[in-house]
Amino acid sequence: MSFPEPENLNSLVSQIFRIEDVTSLDPNKEGFMMRYRGQLLDEDSASAYDVLAGLLNPYGIAPLFRLEDGKHVIYLTPKPPEPKADKVSTNIILFILTIFSVMLAGAQVDGPIPQEPLAQMIMLAKSILTGWPFALSLLGILLAHELGHYFMSRYHKTPATLPYFIPFPFSPLGTMGAAILMRGTPKNKRILFDIGVAGPIAGLVVAVPVLLYGLSLSTLGTIDPNPNGFLEGNSLLYLLAKFIVFGQLLPTPVEPQGALYWLQYFFTGRPVPFGGLDVFIHSVAFAGWAGILVTALNLIPAGTLDGGHVVYSLFGDKAKKAFPYIVGLLVLLGFFWSGWWLWAAMLFWLGRVEAQPMDQITQLDLPRKAIAYAMMVVFFFVLTPVPFMLLAP
Repeated sequence: MSFPEPENLNSLVSQIFRIEDVTSLDPNKEGFMMRYRGQLLDEDSASAYDVLAGLLNPYGIAPLFRLEDGKHVIYLTPKPPEPKADKVSTNIILFILTIFSVMLAGAQVDGPIPQEPLAQMIMLAKSILTGWPFALSLLGILLAHELGHYFMSRYHKTPATLPYFIPFPFSPLGTMGAAILMRGTPKNKRILFDIGVAGPIAGLVVAVPVLLYGLSLSTLGTIDPNPNGFLEGNSLLYLLAKFIVFGQLLPTPVEPQGALYWLQYFFTGRPVPFGGLDVFIHSVAFAGWAGILVTALNLIPAGTLDGGHVVYSLFGDKAKKAFPYIVGLLVLLGFFWSGWWLWAAMLFWLGRVEAQPMDQITQLDLPRKAIAYAMMVVFFFVLTPVPFMLLAP
């Protein structure tokens, strides 16, 4: 496809833009064909983008809206090729494998566990069907989360894959979660925000009822030392859910404690309240708890995580200033749960990458800003500083 002459491009851009200067660029070097500095004629930048994109589409050109030194800037770039169709069979195979892996994690084994690995595997295989309540609950939460992203992407006509589930056999959850891959660039920050926030909201809508129902199936018991046992950590939401179901803050230590004890325990998981009272968690409740944890991890406000999309859409490039503090906080929390060090390393490697919408001039509207601030509050309610505490004496 041949591109129009610069004069023709100028006439198209001038329909929505007051041009102050024009620069021709080499798309093979800079990646752009033209750069225009000036001011949009319409305050509604989202509509202006749609108009210009429609004018340029027949020529295989896409506009990029940017803010540079307080000036509106428009770049013209060749449109990328349409993404190839993905093989749905891969998604289906991974999902089926994850179902078996999660059912295995939730299997209820009766009787003593044999020492021989082969005998252990045979016992687990025989009891795998008992893991369906856990699998149904956890995969329902994860599926709701990912389909929230997927259907919002479809709604905004942003290409994305179906969810890829990741099986992780012989682990506490049986899965490392799921993800969809975006095959296109969101048009503006509003669309990026909608896609990013839809997953956590959809996941929580399922996770909270699952957690409350699972807690209603759970019982209370004494926390005793156990070399092979662990205690699930607390978020504010989990503490509230236990209070709603059981009418008390759990775990309850043997002796009444003050606020300083609870602050220390919440952020460090220490000391483990041996002899105190806590929930003997049902597998359905454990799935709900895990769904809350997954939501918290996704809402970490950095990079291409859902929380990173939220804060970038709200604050733009200013959100990058918080990145070192977020990594530093995870490193600090790692002294109480070493898994945070892995997350800090992952964020240091991948978290500095951010989605760049085609239109970076259009800002969030008031309703989306309200939801963004609400999701920042939700993050503090679902954050679990110490997800797992060993019960070794």
